[in-house]
Amino acid sequence: MTAETKRILVVDDEETLCDVMAFNLEAEGYVVEKAYSAEEALAYDLSEFDLILLDIMMGEISGLQLVRIMRSNPATASVPVIFCTAKDAEDDMIRGLDTGADDYITKPYSLQTVLARIRSVLRRASSSSRDNTSSSSTPMLTVQFMGLQLSRRTHTCMVDGEEVRMPRKEFEILFRLLSDRNRVFSRAELLSEVWPGETVVADRAVDVNVTRIRQKIGRYGRHIITRSGYGYGFMDDPV
Repeated sequence: MTAETKRILVVDDEETLCDVMAFNLEAEGYVVEKAYSAEEALAYDLSEFDLILLDIMMGEISGLQLVRIMRSNPATASVPVIFCTAKDAEDDMIRGLDTGADDYITKPYSLQTVLARIRSVLRRASSSSRDNTSSSSTPMLTVQFMGLQLSRRTHTCMVDGEEVRMPRKEFEILFRLLSDRNRVFSRAELLSEVWPGETVVADRAVDVNVTRIRQKIGRYGRHIITRSGYGYGFMDDPV
């Protein structure tokens, strides 16, 4: 992967910060566009970007709202997003990641930290793309248990014929549990698979997402069991 082939959109209503970040990314060889608001960002075809660097606190449309818009659109559902924000509380971080961001960096930050996180997210996105298009293997695109079905092809979760909206992290956790039923995953395993390389993520992020998943999948929620002090599993016959 070379920086020259990667397009990044920087979205921040602090114009000086936005301009400086764009300048430094261009110096690294990335192709960079800027937007001073979420509204300006939505004027672009966001599906054409390899990554979006995004502030949370902006004008009419916040960064969180912009990510929700992206994740609800199949064309932009898999575009990587990194939040760069002054909101540094743990709850803010969990909310940002739960919305569907791939990483979360708090201000003030060093340029080298941002560049390292960008490289990490782009590597993961590139690896995921290769896995999904490899002709030598057939990736698992759909998992199902009775009336509960998840599709990576359409990024949808169906519960007894009804679609349930599910942010990326919730979707990936449930997909992982369903793809290997009757096995208990530790929190560390789920963190490494769903948030690979993201050292800022707390164990509680897994707990928060699992709680929301249980609520969303109705009668199937009881099949997600908790092993105290260890983690979670999706069981055919929970006890």
